[in-house]
Amino acid sequence: MAPLGGLSEESADSGSEDSSLSDSELQEAFAKGALKPGLNVVLEGRPKQPNDVEGLKQCLAEFRQQLAWVERLDVTLGQLTNVVESVSQNTTDKDAVDPENDFQREMSFYRQAQAAVLEALPRLRKLKVPTRRPDDYFAEMAKSDQQMQKIRQKLKSKQEAMEKSEKAKQLRAMRKYGKKVQIEILQRRQKEKKNMLNAVKKYQKGLSDKLDFLDEEQTSSQGNKKGSANQRTKKGPNAKRRYKNQKFGFGGKKKGSKWNTKDSFDDVSGFKSNVAHNKGPGKGGKKALNKRPGKRTRQKMKSRAR
Repeated sequence: MAPLGGLSEESADSGSEDSSLSDSELQEAFAKGALKPGLNVVLEGRPKQPNDVEGLKQCLAEFRQQLAWVERLDVTLGQLTNVVESVSQNTTDKDAVDPENDFQREMSFYRQAQAAVLEALPRLRKLKVPTRRPDDYFAEMAKSDQQMQKIRQKLKSKQEAMEKSEKAKQLRAMRKYGKKVQIEILQRRQKEKKNMLNAVKKYQKGLSDKLDFLDEEQTSSQGNKKGSANQRTKKGPNAKRRYKNQKFGFGGKKKGSKWNTKDSFDDVSGFKSNVAHNKGPGKGGKKALNKRPGKRTRQKMKSRAR
């Protein structure tokens, strides 16, 4: 291992045996003067800044402006122990307020500010400067109307964005619910179809002799149409037939109107023999039909024609 540049030959030889040196060994080597200048730099203390009082006063005189007190409103007072005391009576006891006591320290600040106000108010009154706010006083806004209008527009746009977001959430929820209902309806229809096919197969194979599934299918199809279920389940004529019956009447009895009764059987006043037996030249009789001659007659007629 190469010898350390900041150590002597002896310390370099010892460093070859043990590469790691402790802080105490380095300090001992530095005290003996065994460390050579190089990587080790001795830091000197920071130079003390001189208290140039005259220079500070000169700088203060350069930027100080000769302004009236009403423009500056500065009040300088000594430390006070009690506000009730006169403003001119300043306490010289430095131990009057314990700086470690937070309550006493804050109270001293409060008393100092109150004493400064009591000092400044009479001077302002002498200069005829109003110290009370009038009743109709309106303070000037820290921000302009244009800035407040921008803030109002920003808040309004943010509220509208929140409302749109809520509406979008509601629409998504409604769509989700609609899809759920649609899926349930499709599943129910598939289940009904499967049950019907199973019932048809059982009926074809002779395992069942019931046709109730046809009635169920008809009632389910009728239930989908609005207003048709009530009209078809009711017995009797429909609305159109009832309206015509009410307008034109029922037309009398139709069934059994041509049946004979005892009175009609005994009444023979309307019987006419010539009409009944097709006899006589009565106007009401039927005309004689042209009958076809027999076979022999037709043969004789043919032989005569030859």
